[in-house]
Amino acid sequence: MATTSASGSDWRRNLAAVTVATFIGFTGFTLVMPFLPLYLEQLGLTETGAIAIWAGLALGITPAVTAVMAPVWARVGERYGRKLMVARSLFSFVVIMAAMAFVTAPWHVVALRGIQGLFAGYGMLALTMAAESAPEAQMARAIGWVQTAQRLGPALGPVIGGALAHAVGLRMAFIGAAVMFFGAFLLVLIGYREGPRRRPDADEPPPARVTFRELLTVPHFALFLLTIFALQMVDRSFGPVLPLYLREVGVSVTHVPVLTGLIFTVAAGAGAVGNQLCHWLLRFVAAPHLVAAGATAAAVSALVFGLGPATPWLIAAAAVFGVGLGVGFTTMYTIAGQRVPPASRGVAFGYLTTASLTGLAVSPVVAGLLGAVTMRGVFVVDAVGLGLVAWGIRRMR
Repeated sequence: MATTSASGSDWRRNLAAVTVATFIGFTGFTLVMPFLPLYLEQLGLTETGAIAIWAGLALGITPAVTAVMAPVWARVGERYGRKLMVARSLFSFVVIMAAMAFVTAPWHVVALRGIQGLFAGYGMLALTMAAESAPEAQMARAIGWVQTAQRLGPALGPVIGGALAHAVGLRMAFIGAAVMFFGAFLLVLIGYREGPRRRPDADEPPPARVTFRELLTVPHFALFLLTIFALQMVDRSFGPVLPLYLREVGVSVTHVPVLTGLIFTVAAGAGAVGNQLCHWLLRFVAAPHLVAAGATAAAVSALVFGLGPATPWLIAAAAVFGVGLGVGFTTMYTIAGQRVPPASRGVAFGYLTTASLTGLAVSPVVAGLLGAVTMRGVFVVDAVGLGLVAWGIRRMR
């Protein structure tokens, strides 16, 4: 069963509701997550290596559980509607974020993040809601607005969160995030109007199922999966170590939260710029070369981070890093969309999303374990990984 698109002004109302709710949700999440290592330190951890490991586990467990639960919630959404699934997910964030403010031990954080993974996943559902609600001619516009919200939220959240943590403390920052998620929950619940659901006719044959084995016959599809996984691995590797690394290279303890938030914001905002530049750059540069160039630029930026330069250089490196990854991500999805047959595109993008979620889950854990040994090593490994991506993509015909 599937929902039909809304008509008239309803689809615009739906698009506004889901876009603003997505922006609020992504802003609320990044209000506190970049500062998780500092919060773990307040909970009693003193050794830098232990903080990095616990932060990696806490940041990685949610997407890992989400990747497992995604097919389950997708089937439930097909039956009961995606609006209910997004509202359920957003309300779970209200409860979990509020509970985070009252934890007393690091394992409480990891446990709550694991529970959060059982109910998360509203980001991809929001994209589907926007696409289903809009007329076919406006579908690209609707998806584009939601993706913009998903980029701008993380660009703004760390700066607000850093200032909030500095003013009222990290525990109250979690309460602030919970309030924001509650606002997003109400917006979807009240503002989004789900269209009527179409039931298939009794004599209508079921659609042919596209298998993963069939997708692997598409030239370079396995490389697409590996590239998305690798880009996501690098993109999320900074989370467990950045605040600790900034302190290690001499940044004042009182300035670490603000500078951490600023770096995350610059990288996220630059990533949105990279997404927008992609369409224009593809007019002049072949897609594989554009991915390779983006990966190379991000690799150089990671090496600059590893050198521990002055603050202006760190911010400049974050900007180049974000643009490089933004261009790489968008171009990779564009290549996949062009190479995969239209009938298989939805399933193919589902597997690409799985690759992305897997990288999202594994990256913080690996970065935390590596950061326990050497903070600089995280950025060196990032640079090497991006170099391999650039090399592999350049060999693609």
